[in-house]
Amino acid sequence: MFYQIPNQRPATPLLDSIDTPADLRRLSAERLAQVAQELRAFLLYSVGHTGGHFGAGLGVVELTIALHYLLHTPEDRLIWDVGHQAYPHKILTGRREQLLTIRQQGGISGFPKRAESVFDSFGVGHSSTSLSAALGMALASAQQGIPRQCVAVIGDGAMTAGMAFEALNHAVHTQADLLVVLNDNTMSISPNVGGLASYFAGVLENSAEQAGAHAKAQVQSAPPASASSSASALFTELGFSYSGPIDGHDFDQLLPAISSVLNTSGPRLLHVVTRKGKGFAPAEKDPVGYHALNKIERESASVTPDKRRRYQQVFGDWLCDTAARDERLIGITPAMSEGSGMVSFAQTFSDRFHDVAIAEQHAITLAAGLACEGMKPVVAIYSTFLQRAYDQLIHDVALQDLDVLFAVDRAGLVGEDGASHAGSFDISFLRCIPNMVIATPSDERECYQLLDAAYQYPGPAAVRYPRGKGPGAELTDTLTPLEVGKAHQVREGEQLAILNFGALLPEALAVGDTLHATVCDMRWAKPLDHALLREIANSHRAIVTLEENAVAGGTGAGVLEWLQAEGITVPVLNLGLQDVFYEHGSRVQVLARAGLNTEEIEARIRNWLKRHD
Repeated sequence: MFYQIPNQRPATPLLDSIDTPADLRRLSAERLAQVAQELRAFLLYSVGHTGGHFGAGLGVVELTIALHYLLHTPEDRLIWDVGHQAYPHKILTGRREQLLTIRQQGGISGFPKRAESVFDSFGVGHSSTSLSAALGMALASAQQGIPRQCVAVIGDGAMTAGMAFEALNHAVHTQADLLVVLNDNTMSISPNVGGLASYFAGVLENSAEQAGAHAKAQVQSAPPASASSSASALFTELGFSYSGPIDGHDFDQLLPAISSVLNTSGPRLLHVVTRKGKGFAPAEKDPVGYHALNKIERESASVTPDKRRRYQQVFGDWLCDTAARDERLIGITPAMSEGSGMVSFAQTFSDRFHDVAIAEQHAITLAAGLACEGMKPVVAIYSTFLQRAYDQLIHDVALQDLDVLFAVDRAGLVGEDGASHAGSFDISFLRCIPNMVIATPSDERECYQLLDAAYQYPGPAAVRYPRGKGPGAELTDTLTPLEVGKAHQVREGEQLAILNFGALLPEALAVGDTLHATVCDMRWAKPLDHALLREIANSHRAIVTLEENAVAGGTGAGVLEWLQAEGITVPVLNLGLQDVFYEHGSRVQVLARAGLNTEEIEARIRNWLKRHD
């Protein structure tokens, strides 16, 4: 058991001899425990050095070793769900030293990525995709006459999503050779909720082979479909051959169990019980807090405390304040209560809080149903996860013009998590939906005020705000809602106007000072402030729009559409995210790469103005 993260790189002689899974397979089974101990030590050191996802990887060290030991990867396909737990996989597949660059600019990704390694069979960043992907690979292999194992490792948290059950249903229909390894640790990022979580908990409590028992019992073979065993009833009734549950940290159970299921065919499920944060005492005690780590600074430094507030804190405070005034408010999250700032609300208003697990589609239509009955649902959802519920957003909320507020978190670039988690497209895919209004706050105070305004709007509304801390705007006790569709001029200039949508206002103001430009905080992506746009277009020679969203279909496009419809001719430069996926790095680095830091914005405007002189 480790109790602290090592300052110095630990000695890992056996692990250092493993560059690929083929090297691992040359070892005797008796030496795998030493590999696990060294891998866990290196994982603790490396993540402490770089930051990144933490607890999930510690929990699957033995499982990862056992799978690579018995499979013939990369010929056999091994697909990880989400990828939070894939760091040990990366260490064993030729990226041990590169792990010290993980999530950094120019380094490896924090998630499996096909372009990074032949051992990464499928790129993942969103939950519950592994079963569908693995099934597709299994069907393709059968069609091509290629004998290979296709294995999906999915957590019990990811199993709560409807997509996972759609894949299970289809797998039985096809009778494909698919192995599902259910990694059951009772956690996703937060503790799991719902009927399925309760079912798994009951399985472990009632099973003689639960992971808490240290007896070296033989693996339970799959019972017939008519069996009433609580440990197998759900999956055998679906049509899967079920084995388990077994201790996922015990090679004496893991190796024969995996060998057994690999020697059978058809849809199979192996139920493995692990502990998130295994081997590191603080993470075992607090798996939520240790889901991920920031880089641990080795040297103390005298720094001024940063008193700026996170946008998620602002949302959480607004949610509690508003709920205290309005009993109709219902808070909904798809398994992201901590990240979205909803912990205090969940504790204070538990009867009005719904964590629906990893089920974004259900979250949106649940909100629609609540709105039909006069409640005021607020859905806190990351921009990148709102993409997964787009049909429900259009068909179930907007088409019926229902009163639902979407608190769209992590809008814009997210830095180290990379392209799969960036909120690059929400303005584009929301702006085209009838009945929607979209607010784009530029600081913490405005975020609170626009949440109020959007909440009071009698229809579908979204407020998008970025990850992390704002620029430091203070909140007061006299905050009033802002008028829907009204912008605010914050700097008066001449000839050039910069129309800023969202959190890049400090950059816009800095550039405005240098270029003597007018700067407007637009506040709303939809509806636009047409009166201000007309005034700006008539009094300035050129306009620049600035947003942390895709240029294609973004707010700049909306400005151009309106100007064209009004017959107003003025040069317009749209600055935002270009037609690429921005890979991981610090937020500062990714903004620079996107041309959205102060220096790049100024340079791009100057070059554009030269071409129009």
